[in-house]
Amino acid sequence: MMGRQAADGPVALITGGASGIGAATSRRLAGHGWRVAIADIDTARATAVADDCGGLFVATDVASADDNEHVVACTVEEFGRLDAVVLNAAIAGRCGLDDFSPQRYRDTMRTDLDGVVYGLHAALPQLRRQGGGHLLITGSIAGLTGSPDVFYATAKHALIGLVRSAAPLLERDHIRLNTICPGLVNTPALASLRTTLLAHGLLLAEPDEVAAAIETILADDRTGQVWSLQAGRPAAPVELPEVHLIPR
Repeated sequence: MMGRQAADGPVALITGGASGIGAATSRRLAGHGWRVAIADIDTARATAVADDCGGLFVATDVASADDNEHVVACTVEEFGRLDAVVLNAAIAGRCGLDDFSPQRYRDTMRTDLDGVVYGLHAALPQLRRQGGGHLLITGSIAGLTGSPDVFYATAKHALIGLVRSAAPLLERDHIRLNTICPGLVNTPALASLRTTLLAHGLLLAEPDEVAAAIETILADDRTGQVWSLQAGRPAAPVELPEVHLIPR
């Protein structure tokens, strides 16, 4: 047990905090003086992480705009403020090109894209009232390259567009918006593929590596950055092309 954090520590809300990157981030931040609120649909595992962190768990379906509003309100009620939101919840794509169905496609986008937009929208009023804060989106290397998981990759590409478009608009409110794009990470989502990936010589980062990078980004003053992280390598901003409109 880490125990409840100091009453004056900064406050972070972490979606998808029940396992993997979200759980590792919750524990790391709590261990370094943050007070944490965990949002997830997995009540049992998220409660265990929250208890370990001395934090707050709020049952949350990020695909619901109302649930996002609710978890922000509960976090502020519990801790009195909100300093950082790590929009981490995601699922693997529910369909592809050959087994496409509108419902499974929407299931993917509701969590992987809409859930981030709803979380950002829910947090903005509180961050503006406080005079600033940090929004950090967990993207994926699939948003920088591509993936056989077509619609997962589509959502992750969209998140990079969200960061690059919204960050300049939020900077005037002293709100930083960034994304971290991990490569392969040893999380429950990849458990069934782990042996195959290792057999092909691919390295898997541990969730703690991503959590350490998230802590670094939260302490960084820059905004609108797309950070990449792969196993055994430090996180670093990616240089993306700047395309300018051609004048008459």
